[in-house]
Amino acid sequence: MQTPKVPPHTTGAPVLPFPRAGKYAGAGFKPEHFAEIRGDDAPPAFFEIHAENYMGAGGTPHAQLAHLRRDFPISLHGVCMSLGGPQPLSKDHLSRFKALVDRYEPALVSEHLAWSTHGDAFLNDLLPLPYTDATLAHVCAHIDEMQHAIGRKILLENPSTYVVFRESTWEETAFVGEIARRTGCGLLLDVNNVFVSATNHGFSAENYIDRFPLRLVEEIHLAGHDAQEDDIGAPLLIDSHDRPVADPVWALFERVIAKRGPAATLIEWDNDIPAWPVLKREAERADAVIRAVEGRGALVHAA
Repeated sequence: MQTPKVPPHTTGAPVLPFPRAGKYAGAGFKPEHFAEIRGDDAPPAFFEIHAENYMGAGGTPHAQLAHLRRDFPISLHGVCMSLGGPQPLSKDHLSRFKALVDRYEPALVSEHLAWSTHGDAFLNDLLPLPYTDATLAHVCAHIDEMQHAIGRKILLENPSTYVVFRESTWEETAFVGEIARRTGCGLLLDVNNVFVSATNHGFSAENYIDRFPLRLVEEIHLAGHDAQEDDIGAPLLIDSHDRPVADPVWALFERVIAKRGPAATLIEWDNDIPAWPVLKREAERADAVIRAVEGRGALVHAA
């Protein structure tokens, strides 16, 4: 077995305290909610931010984030590292990302199994990869580079996909598990992404969860999706993050908790952002699912 290459934690990063006030669920932080969050006497357990929104030097974004970080654990979620991209990782982007890690000492750090760069352009999407031995080696090298650059283990998120590649020789669940084994990274399981991909490609989301290396999952994402049709009238789901979590995704989340046990769970809502009470209720529903599963004694922790 290859020795994991993840570096030791050198930044004094806090361990995410769970349950925090009896809660596991968090929400994506949106600046328009800042005043209400400050006045909320029963807030979620943690907040997640997109790293790229805080790569400036200061101003209101950092003033708000510094205040939030004093009171809550923070999950730092990257969207532009392009770990699967064909070109080398951007040294400038890595440096800016590391500066955020050092400044705010997030409890969790994550990125996507995807590519999003071409030449000097950053694409406004997270694009899929062929699951081949060559891709595996390439992604692992980039994760090793990122982890050593920031001095922290990262969590790798499974993608939502709309196409598959004929040349793929790995199943996605085995592919992400092998990446984690080779690099020492953890995993972020996006349950909505599983449901979106399963619907788009006609496989069983439940079987996917059953094959996923749940013991390596340190954070879970839940989000809403847009239901459309393709050119021949078949269902086509878009990972839109613009509405409440759908009932089938809640059911899949319950399956994950029953098999893995409770974990930090994040509600993503990035477009058509609702009022704070609406977003907070989604986080409260996630905590209610966890409590219900625990109350039934249905937890069968992943080996």
